[in-house]
Amino acid sequence: MATPGATNGITDVDGVTVGHHERIGAGWATGTTVVLTPHGAVCGVDGRGGAPGTRETDLLAPQNLVQRVHGICLSGGSAYGLAAADGVMRWLGEHQYGFAVGSHPHEVVPIVPAAVIFDLPSGEWGNHPDAEFGYRACHDAGTGPVRQGSVGAGAGAVTGSLKGGVGTASAVLPPAEDAEPVTLGALAVVNARGESVDRATGTPWAADAELVGEFGVSSWPGRPARDGAAGQASLNTIVGVVATDAALRKAECQRLAMAAQDGIARAVRPAHSMFDGDTVFALSTGHRELPDADTPIGLPARAGAFDRLCAEAATTFSRAIVRGVLAAEGHAVVPAYRDVWPEAFPPER
Repeated sequence: MATPGATNGITDVDGVTVGHHERIGAGWATGTTVVLTPHGAVCGVDGRGGAPGTRETDLLAPQNLVQRVHGICLSGGSAYGLAAADGVMRWLGEHQYGFAVGSHPHEVVPIVPAAVIFDLPSGEWGNHPDAEFGYRACHDAGTGPVRQGSVGAGAGAVTGSLKGGVGTASAVLPPAEDAEPVTLGALAVVNARGESVDRATGTPWAADAELVGEFGVSSWPGRPARDGAAGQASLNTIVGVVATDAALRKAECQRLAMAAQDGIARAVRPAHSMFDGDTVFALSTGHRELPDADTPIGLPARAGAFDRLCAEAATTFSRAIVRGVLAAEGHAVVPAYRDVWPEAFPPER
């Protein structure tokens, strides 16, 4: 696995900011998360679940006109939550970020693809994100460490029998020949129908030795879950974003999103069901060029460097999923990982 970036989060990618807004309590358990690239980023998307809830994904096809997006909106609220993207557009438009359609700076149309999770049972009916959630999440957006767990779009998330949440991770890939190091980050909203943890041992499916300690975990429990955990939710979704500073084309971004979906298959069992809307976006801020010369045996060096980036996308996205589950806090009858296996974490001082 490549070395994590400075904060081990998607904001380690230059040009990417993240913000959350959530409401928890008094009948609410939902929220919105935004991944902003206000100066524009090339974008691709891949959907694998049988029940997607998305907006503005058709324009991301490589053959279509618009080349850059200005933010990704991830939200709770099922299809109702797509309204949060209106607030993201409003915030970006007020700051004159968007696709220029006129001669004046304010004449722009912000491009904001969106995807939602099904978290309606976590709160009272009718309590779901709207445009104000998206606007406030943009106001909260910044660089540096990203809040994780039961925040933003992860506020009402559930994964299998445990509380889900928002997780993020990053990696710095060693430089290829005649190229600079490339940073890749991932952010996942973990709300899967399947389990993210082996309930017989308490070990996350995607865990390995390098994950121990990312959230202060001293060791995996090695024992079954106690009775009392909630049953599987019926309608769920993992949505998320991978971002890189490598300069990618639209089609390459689509391929990167496809590779990141493999991280879901590693981290959740089962994955990509008919009841999930698993959707991953891929962003390229374009600050680092990939090598473009051929290798001595005639293979394109760019393809090799891009292939390594795709492999890392799957690994980093799976790490983000694990981190989201470990950081979550229990809600109502849905326990968090730390409620079921508290011994995995060292005693608080």
